[in-house]
Amino acid sequence: LVLRRYKSDDASAIYNNWASDEEVTKYLMWKAHSSQEISQSVLDEWLKDYSNEKCYHWAIVLKENGDIPIGDIGVVHMDEDVSMVHIGYCIGKAWWHQGITSEALKAILIYLFDKVDVNRIESRHDPRNPFSGKVMEKCGMKFEYQNNDEVFYHGCYHSLKYYSIFNRQ
Repeated sequence: LVLRRYKSDDASAIYNNWASDEEVTKYLMWKAHSSQEISQSVLDEWLKDYSNEKCYHWAIVLKENGDIPIGDIGVVHMDEDVSMVHIGYCIGKAWWHQGITSEALKAILIYLFDKVDVNRIESRHDPRNPFSGKVMEKCGMKFEYQNNDEVFYHGCYHSLKYYSIFNRQ
C-alpha cells in the first residue's frame, strides 16, 4: 500500500475506480460523479489545497497496480484550537473487504498522532454502513456515540500505540 499526494492525471482513475459508483458513494456526503469532468474539477481543487502545509489528503494506491489510485483518505476537517482532526475515506468497490482501507487508516492515525501532534482524531459513518465502523474499530478507534444520522468514533493515542506495536511484527 502507498499513500501519495494526488497528481493532475489522476482524474480518470478517481472517476473509474470510485467516484462514479453509486454503491461506493451511497453513504458519503457527496453524490456519484456523472462525468470525468466533475472528477477533474474536484481533483483540481484538491491539488490547490496542497498549497496549504496543513493539507493531509492522500490517494490510496496498491503497489501491484502501479501508480493508479483506488481510493481516497484524508483530513476533511481540522479544529486547530483543540488540535482535533476528522478523517474521511472511501475506496473502490473492487477493493472492499480486503483490509486496504484499514491499513490506510491505521497509517494515517499513526502519522497524525506522531508527526502532526494532534490531540484527537474523529471519524464517523452512516449507521446503514456498518463496514465503515468495522474499519475504524480494526484500527483501534473507539465508539463514542450514535444519533439517527451518524455513528461517531475517536482515535485514542495510547490504544493505537499498543495496537500498532503488536501488529507490526
